[in-house]
Amino acid sequence: MANSTNRPLFARFWLWVSPGMERGGMGKLRDDLLAGLSGRVIELGAGNGLNFGHYPPAVTQVVAVEPNPHLRRVAVGAAARAPVPVEVTDGTADRLPAADADFDAGVVSLVLCSVPDQPAALRELRRVIRPGGELRFLEHVQATTPGLRRVQRALDATVWPMLGGRCHLSRDTAAEIERAGFRTERLDRLRFPDSRLTMPSTPHILGRASRP
Repeated sequence: MANSTNRPLFARFWLWVSPGMERGGMGKLRDDLLAGLSGRVIELGAGNGLNFGHYPPAVTQVVAVEPNPHLRRVAVGAAARAPVPVEVTDGTADRLPAADADFDAGVVSLVLCSVPDQPAALRELRRVIRPGGELRFLEHVQATTPGLRRVQRALDATVWPMLGGRCHLSRDTAAEIERAGFRTERLDRLRFPDSRLTMPSTPHILGRASRP
């Protein structure tokens, strides 16, 4: 969830807001995100470890990379309660602590909005995922409607990254996944939260892509 090495205010905000998001439906989306995974998995931006409890038993190991020390400490506790083996480690999106083709799958959820260099992060994920492996993603993204896209871009150019821990609203993450060399196998566009009120961060994508 986080990409900066030290953002205590944002970490405290995320620890406060994330339980409500889980109750509001994010937990079910995590089930869908991780269903069917097996083998060794690397998770980028693990945050406070909210994915850990949703990994299926066929996963033999999760290496959970989280650079924020405040969230990483919480993630260590979540790892101890996880149903699969989870190793929480420090690391950054542009230099993952893993060898080439070391993992069967990679997982990103609510993190590609905030990495400093999204293309570089996706290239790193492609490097560490074996040929034939997959990338699972759950991210808020650029809107499909011109009006909301304009609002997102205006916020990205002003207050949103500062308030949201370097988060960006208008990234076309689905396109960047393809540009990084992945082949999209499933792409669902959805709203979260699924309410009548549309916020700048409402548009999301959920899916999987293969690593040729």
